[in-house]
Amino acid sequence: MEQNRKHITGIILAGGKSSRMGTDKGLLKFKKFSFIEHIIMAMKPLVNHLVIISDNPRYDEFGIERVEDIIKGKGPLAGLYTALNYSKTDLNLVLSCDVPLVKSELLTTLIQKKYSNTDIVQFKTGNHTFPLIATYRKNCEKTCIRLLEKGEKRLMALQKYHKTFSIEISDKFKPQIINVNTPDELKTIDHEPYN
Repeated sequence: MEQNRKHITGIILAGGKSSRMGTDKGLLKFKKFSFIEHIIMAMKPLVNHLVIISDNPRYDEFGIERVEDIIKGKGPLAGLYTALNYSKTDLNLVLSCDVPLVKSELLTTLIQKKYSNTDIVQFKTGNHTFPLIATYRKNCEKTCIRLLEKGEKRLMALQKYHKTFSIEISDKFKPQIINVNTPDELKTIDHEPYN
């Protein structure tokens, strides 16, 4: 059984530079909707409040609250710190803006009650983990700022200090966790029969 959605904040990290794509990834179109709209549709049934972490005012058009990074230019760890600082809930569902194939059914796996004593729950395939499709407890906020003060930018660094569980993703769901970072990767998903 999943957690009560009234106690979950949904957070979309859209503050990256998108240097490999050459444009803001969250605003790219896939099957008539922008990446960020696909992610909003997947997250909305599971959370009581959604927020986009980005300095780009173009995201305001989606009707979701937007919060600017507290610490600028310090990568996804700074984005997560801003998100957790803003959040009023203990449990937070966090996604990057470049996973347009993700669906609610998959995300439900992350918020099951059996993980209630775990600070971070993420997906993995083999040795590769996905800390930008994950849940984070509010108590990770203090660790984020400590790491940022030491010059750290990577989300993975948090896992050394917090109880983390990685869910092996089944072949059925692997297409949903594809990160689209380049024009070639965008072409690939456009030509595949993903549902």
